[in-house]
Amino acid sequence: MGALAWKVLGTGSAVLAASVAQKGLEAAWRMATGTPPPTIPEDPDTDWAEAVAWAVASGVVIGVARLVATRRAANYYRRSTGALPKALVRRA
Repeated sequence: MGALAWKVLGTGSAVLAASVAQKGLEAAWRMATGTPPPTIPEDPDTDWAEAVAWAVASGVVIGVARLVATRRAANYYRRSTGALPKALVRRA
């Protein structure tokens, strides 16, 4: 496996995780508030509290999901090749 394989594996896992997290977050928002999440939080007609709450929740949930997925993909890559992808190797 090389750099291209890592790009596909790392990016693919992050995109899939973000998509799943988005769906879960939307469902959780509906359960918690009884309303759908704001579709355009930047719209001036959207309540500030709702827009900020959605921005914070989606940023945290999607960011953590992408982090977890990318770390798991890196572990898979390391188990498969014996080394981390070059993009993740620390340079001193």
